[in-house]
Amino acid sequence: MIQLDGDQRLEAYRRMLRIRRFEEEGMRQFKDDKIPGWFHSTVGQEAAIVGACLALRDDDGITGTHRSHGHPIGKGAHLDALMAELMGKEGGVCKGRGGSMHFADNSVGIISESGIVGGGIPLATGCAFSARVRSVDQVTLCFFGDGAVNQGTFHESLNMASLWKLPVIYHCENNGYAMTTTVAQSHGQPDIALRAAGYGMPGVTVDGQDVSAVFEAAAQAVTRARAGEGPTLIVANTHRFDEHNFGLVIPGEPYRSVEEVEAHKRERDPILLCRTALLEEGINEKSLIAIEDEVVQAVKQAVQFALASPMPQPETLPDYMYNSPLQVITASRQGWRGINRHGN
Repeated sequence: MIQLDGDQRLEAYRRMLRIRRFEEEGMRQFKDDKIPGWFHSTVGQEAAIVGACLALRDDDGITGTHRSHGHPIGKGAHLDALMAELMGKEGGVCKGRGGSMHFADNSVGIISESGIVGGGIPLATGCAFSARVRSVDQVTLCFFGDGAVNQGTFHESLNMASLWKLPVIYHCENNGYAMTTTVAQSHGQPDIALRAAGYGMPGVTVDGQDVSAVFEAAAQAVTRARAGEGPTLIVANTHRFDEHNFGLVIPGEPYRSVEEVEAHKRERDPILLCRTALLEEGINEKSLIAIEDEVVQAVKQAVQFALASPMPQPETLPDYMYNSPLQVITASRQGWRGINRHGN
């Protein structure tokens, strides 16, 4: 069993807190009309993210979802460019072109994030296939929600990854609700981890509010993947403290009770659980307070950076898009020659 060591536990606390404070500040900026579009908060799901990310190397890849502000932070990304991207600013990780649901921060291995439910699953599978072709031991971690397991991309990708023993970890953040629909209402087999058996891979269910438990499951899956033993399906049962997206008003009868949400916040907050565990292990509270102060300052700096960053100018609209048709044709021909030369 691979466990978090002392320094990693403190780093886990730091990264979870960075996600929480980033999301809280983002919601304030969204309310003040500084952030356009939608805002899908990961508050409550921090341990499911950070525990998995800490099991990776810097050069391992990740794919995310529409609820993905926390994923690059969990992988160690700086906050400045992420906040700028939320605001649609030129200083963002995608130069303000991606926004909330597309934090493609390649500096920390974020291959892509997708607003399409299940959209990242085939991309992660392709990235893992790339590692196999290049004969490197990189692993790809694929985040998705419980709603995505009913998409065709889930079946096709897991089947392919199992057949070819690809180094990919399928990590389901099961918060129990696909927007407002419960797992019991939408899944013929509500125990998502059991689906792994149909693809000949391990299926593991963990407490997604316990960062150590998530890390242990992810670390074992990473070890298998690097050894050429193929993919793993991890289901981290977690809780979404906020609505599907910030400010959303669901008409009709409530789909979950206030008491349910408050109980999760009171009893199952992953950050409070981690903090309590650290104190019980003998970590000096002053060390935790120092981390908390550091995170607050980092978020303040990120907001200042984002507000000061310029908006993209209309004349730059074609920038960072596809190359000209001639360049694409030339590159394609060169690519095919390269493939044929190696006899593939």
